[in-house]
Amino acid sequence: MRQKELKDAAEIASREGASVLGELDKRAREIFRQIVQSYIATGDPAGSRNISRALPMTLSPASVRNVMTDLEELGLIYAPHTSAGRLPTESGLRLFVDALLEIGHLSDAERNQIESQLGGKTQDRGLEEMLSETGKMLSGLAGCAGVVLTEAQIKRLKQIEFVSLERNKALVVLVAEDGSVENRIVDLPDGLPASVLIRASNYLNARISGLTLNSARRLVERELKTRKAELDQLTAKVVRQGLAIWSGPDAGKKNLIVRGRSHLLDDLSADDDLERIRKLFDDLETKQGLIEVLSHAERAKGVRIFIGSENQLFSLSGSSLVVAPFQHGESNIVGVLGVIGPTRLNYARIIPMVDYTAKLIGQMLP
Repeated sequence: MRQKELKDAAEIASREGASVLGELDKRAREIFRQIVQSYIATGDPAGSRNISRALPMTLSPASVRNVMTDLEELGLIYAPHTSAGRLPTESGLRLFVDALLEIGHLSDAERNQIESQLGGKTQDRGLEEMLSETGKMLSGLAGCAGVVLTEAQIKRLKQIEFVSLERNKALVVLVAEDGSVENRIVDLPDGLPASVLIRASNYLNARISGLTLNSARRLVERELKTRKAELDQLTAKVVRQGLAIWSGPDAGKKNLIVRGRSHLLDDLSADDDLERIRKLFDDLETKQGLIEVLSHAERAKGVRIFIGSENQLFSLSGSSLVVAPFQHGESNIVGVLGVIGPTRLNYARIIPMVDYTAKLIGQMLP
């Protein structure tokens, strides 16, 4: 599904949910809330007798059944079998999450657990290892699959140097803040003065420190286009070539990390659950589709929630995705992280967990 279609689907669901919510009185909202909370806790249909007992008000099972009929007509709940209790539909879950969910707060113990699992060792491990541990940690805490998506070129730069090799070639040396070094050979115009390479190096090193390669490339192109860079044409050409040499197959690519798929096999209660998980595993193997959904979430502020068929990727498996972007500094978003699981996720607990982890990773990025 394209990015615009994902955005339109989310906006339509939000508008429709607001309209339906206006049709529910206090009693109907409470019964609906009890049905959803029962589903999240057990995965089983909620019957009128149990709902009647759980309500904070006195209401007979017969009266509860009448309200259930109204909720079913509104498309918020359904009966999986004849004479069974009721389960929320995907539309019902969306309404619950958007309008009725009371989001909890992480306890001090949970915050300390996240910090202890991710913090304190950033200098002793590579970036990919840290993000892999993040996916594993989220998977363990949420009991779902943890996902992390980042730019392929996310390392912060320290310096770049041009070293003359032959009459028309130079070695471009890129040094990252973590100490890693990459080299590329770039073609140069014949007879290029050595002073041009020095000016190109000085110009870039005055600007790229602390930026990712993609961010540095965007900054330089913006300056060159708006003539803010006081460079002669020859030096500007070398600067562009020096950055463009890293615009090969890996430029613009995304690194996708999925951890803890085995958690999705926990607590399966029926054959249809097993079939749903099998389809979800197939979805996770379709990496490009998952990357597209996660890339859309990168462009949003805060936590995003995708439920079931709201996105084409999970239309068959009926799964939910809770994700949040993380960033360098105040505005440079470089990735997204979160969890994938069944639609009966404990949203109240997982949403603040994902949000806090995204903020923490942004602070820890090297």
